[in-house]
Amino acid sequence: MKTIKNCNDINDSPVSPSLMNYTLLSELFLYPLDEHYKQKVHDIYAYLQASFPESAIALQRFAAFTASASTTEIQELFLRSFDVQAITTLDIGFVLFGEDYKRGKLLAHLNEEHKKAGNSCHTELADHLPNLLRLLPKMEDEELQNEIATLLLLPAVEKMISEFTIEKIEKKDVVYKKHQKVILEYSQNYRTIYQSCLQALFLALKKDFGFESESDKTEAGAATGLSDPNNPASSKEETVIKDFSLNIETEMLTEK
Repeated sequence: MKTIKNCNDINDSPVSPSLMNYTLLSELFLYPLDEHYKQKVHDIYAYLQASFPESAIALQRFAAFTASASTTEIQELFLRSFDVQAITTLDIGFVLFGEDYKRGKLLAHLNEEHKKAGNSCHTELADHLPNLLRLLPKMEDEELQNEIATLLLLPAVEKMISEFTIEKIEKKDVVYKKHQKVILEYSQNYRTIYQSCLQALFLALKKDFGFESESDKTEAGAATGLSDPNNPASSKEETVIKDFSLNIETEMLTEK
């Protein structure tokens, strides 16, 4: 794993207590080292049941799985979901931009925000999902906080959820089987289980920050006539949306 050493943990107290507890939710996406992870999932599920039942419903399948699975089985699924021949990655910048230079600029901006907030990146990069979730409640700049949530986290998490399809997973499995001599059958039965965590997170973020997905925009455009290819306003609107979302380094994370 890549490391980044210029994010120092200065203050762990949240600045935005009105938000969902994203520091707690971030623990869903940490590697399950031992039995403590299972207890943490139980605590998160109980928290969501009390604070946001809709998100708890999304997490229910994962909570039930971890309650009965062994730590080894959970580790296997974590690696196959986010690390070894992964379904998706937890590095948000890579999800959105791949290896494009824009990710490098994004990382530079995020490094500064982590330092300002006193948020530790530990051994991961600044765009790693748990790091960004821990950053959100520590940010004093609410406008920038909202931009990170709506222009980075929500579209990236939505895209990550979409990767958990049978077709895409089967393609990954072909490569995975070549590199791994032993594959847990139990793991195969729960191949998409971490999608539940992403769905629960997506609903929480949407509740706090609001979000209009690409499908929502398409439906809204159809209702207003803006999606009509013969309508000049349609192509202009789509261009603006596309340009705005693809130029985060200049239109979002600018120096304040």
